[in-house]
Amino acid sequence: MTEDKQPMPAEGGEGAPKAPSPQRRRKTAVVIGVVCAVLVVAGAGFWVWHEQPSFCNAICHAPQDPINATYDGVPGQAGLDKWGNPVADMGDLLVVQHKEAGETCLSCHEPTLGQQITEGMHWVSGDFEYPLDERSLDDLNHYLQKDDPASLCLNEGCHNMTRDDLVAATAAMGDRNPHKTFPRHDELSCSDCHKSHRQSVNACSRCHDDVPVPDGWLSADEAAQLNASAFPY
Repeated sequence: MTEDKQPMPAEGGEGAPKAPSPQRRRKTAVVIGVVCAVLVVAGAGFWVWHEQPSFCNAICHAPQDPINATYDGVPGQAGLDKWGNPVADMGDLLVVQHKEAGETCLSCHEPTLGQQITEGMHWVSGDFEYPLDERSLDDLNHYLQKDDPASLCLNEGCHNMTRDDLVAATAAMGDRNPHKTFPRHDELSCSDCHKSHRQSVNACSRCHDDVPVPDGWLSADEAAQLNASAFPY
């Protein structure tokens, strides 16, 4: 016996699948468009947050609210440095000056995959410094392996000059131009004087007590008296 075959309904006839109505197609397109727009906005917002101190604090590093507060400082207002020491004008901090110029954490702290993996392992194991110790240009360059750590500062995207340009630009400082290399001195690193999350220091004053200290800076003796234990955590 053969089964009776049911005749296929004619196209558009009774029993044929109905095509989505134009109104339903429009609703589907609107929903897809809204979802895509939300994803784009969320992605853009996440990327902006990714470059802010709060992201570093929430995702990777140990809670660093006092350090974040230095980035959030307002020029002309008093505040605290990364260790909790008073700063008369937060505008004296390089981190605030960089923020005012539109820079973010990642402008100076350039993460590499190797660094992020290493820091992630330290984070999971709990084997990390707390509070985070101060980083020099050599420290920041550890994973980047640039030929000259000063290129973290002297580059087309930041201070667009070479070391020779810097020496020439500060030639008015005369024989004590700290940007020059002297026969009996080790070459100073930018971070020996220029600090980000605390007041900068005239490193020359470690030996030369008659050198001028710029407004908002500290002498070497004053810097040595900063209370690193004042960190509130």
